[in-house]
Amino acid sequence: MTAPSQAGLAELIEDLPEDLRQQGLTHSSWTEDRVDSYERLAYLGDSVLALAVASDLRQRYPEVDAGGLTKIHNQAVSGVSCAEIGRELGVPAMIEAMRPEREEAIQPAVLLAGERPLPEVTEALIGACFIAFGYERTAVAVAQAFGPRIELAAETTTDFKSALQELLARRRAKVTYRVVTEFGPPHQRTFEVEAIVDDERVGEGQGRSKKAAEQVAAEEALRRCGG
Repeated sequence: MTAPSQAGLAELIEDLPEDLRQQGLTHSSWTEDRVDSYERLAYLGDSVLALAVASDLRQRYPEVDAGGLTKIHNQAVSGVSCAEIGRELGVPAMIEAMRPEREEAIQPAVLLAGERPLPEVTEALIGACFIAFGYERTAVAVAQAFGPRIELAAETTTDFKSALQELLARRRAKVTYRVVTEFGPPHQRTFEVEAIVDDERVGEGQGRSKKAAEQVAAEEALRRCGG
């Protein structure tokens, strides 16, 4: 089942013209002319993905400097990340369905055992969506699809909680986090958390997980506490 965040991109892929969809799922070993494989679309899709995520990051994290944004971006659009999105979109099954009938054709399972095919096909499908539907529509769907990966990258590369804890330790103070509320369907919960220092709320934030919400609250607390 496609994750809710993937719905927009999954719909675009489903609506692709057959020729673009076929090319986006065709391995170079399955065609006589390598130009007809997914590789050129993957080259394009890589750039579309990079720009869509970069634009989203700039709006999502207005207080993070260029270095921090670069770290988040690199992790969010990595091969590992693209492969994970591809699995959530059902790309392996799409590749399986596109396998040529001739016996000598390389099996999809063999292709997918490698590190590159799955993330590259995912990028190729993004490139195909760009050609078929334009940048704006594709970028919105891509940013939504990669949203959870972006949040995870931000959580692991920018540790505001540790920075806040170190600042408060020098002042012999401690921070605690409290979940104020949570809302949304069970498969897509959003948590609202507040950071408390000396019985005073110094930060609050929302996120798809408690840890992500705590990071946002800690970032606000750092600014208020002069960190």
